[in-house]
Amino acid sequence: MEQFLKDYIGRMRPLFTGIPESTAHELASVFLAFKFGLYSNAARECDQALKHIPDGEAHSALKKALLIIRANARDLDISQVTGDLSYSFTEGERKFTAILLPAEKNEDPATLELDNALILVYVASLIRSTEDGEALDEHRNYIVRLLTGYKKALGIE
Repeated sequence: MEQFLKDYIGRMRPLFTGIPESTAHELASVFLAFKFGLYSNAARECDQALKHIPDGEAHSALKKALLIIRANARDLDISQVTGDLSYSFTEGERKFTAILLPAEKNEDPATLELDNALILVYVASLIRSTEDGEALDEHRNYIVRLLTGYKKALGIE
């Protein structure tokens, strides 16, 4: 799944060159806060990052990813574990996500949305934030593990 991630990063790289480095740092903070269970911080960082994401088709998907993460972070911050689907990727935004599954193979839509959101935010921050590159590289295995969970559904052997 490491190659799958590398290929995805390669596809996304040209789409996120317009993100300011300071915004990419906010994206890295979102990802790291969520991963470490600092959910109120993650939600707050999402609010900050949303203000600075430029317009554009791929950036629209990135904004949606932040909304998905924020909704889940708010729920988890109050120990509410529900599959929050108040935000989800549109068909147009879905082409920017890492995991594309047909509906019949998607056993848990809320988890898939969150996983795709986390992966997208991770990749966008990895591409643009030189300040956070080392910290993000330390968590690359987390992203690979997320992807590995979908290996069979993606038809990857």
